[in-house]
Amino acid sequence: MFSKSRINEPGPKKTGGEEKKAGDMVQSPPTGDFAPAAPKAKPPASSLSEDLVITGNLKTTGDIQIEGTVEGDIRAHLLTVGEGATVKGECVADDVVVNGRVVGRVRGLKVRLTSTARVEGDIIHKTIAIESGAHFEGSVQRQDDPLQTGAKKPLTPPPAGKAADKG
Repeated sequence: MFSKSRINEPGPKKTGGEEKKAGDMVQSPPTGDFAPAAPKAKPPASSLSEDLVITGNLKTTGDIQIEGTVEGDIRAHLLTVGEGATVKGECVADDVVVNGRVVGRVRGLKVRLTSTARVEGDIIHKTIAIESGAHFEGSVQRQDDPLQTGAKKPLTPPPAGKAADKG
């Protein structure tokens, strides 16, 4: 799997005329800038246990698994609400999987409500899957960018053709 570099082993030095063999490693001179050879490994998902109650907002660029109770907004890359979990607040993530209870708005590129999900609030999504048995009260709206929390577009265009009075 790994091969040992011959550059640091004592022995005859290579001359400029020698050909490099397959498998020989070449060491570049140090430059002061560190560039990792491989991309950084993704950290494991954060998990909030079932006996944990949090009051406040949560924000992470990673994944989070909720098993307890959160009273506040959550923003993450992947958000999973466990079967016994309750979230009272807005849930915003690239991927949202709801197995438990959410009271509040859900925004996600991919939103999935499993058969044990209980959602009371609006869902704004790019793609959605709702399994048989899931309970949902609210509206569902598809958007190309549901994570954008800026100004909302009006549903109907303003009336056109009305001239302003000059007087």
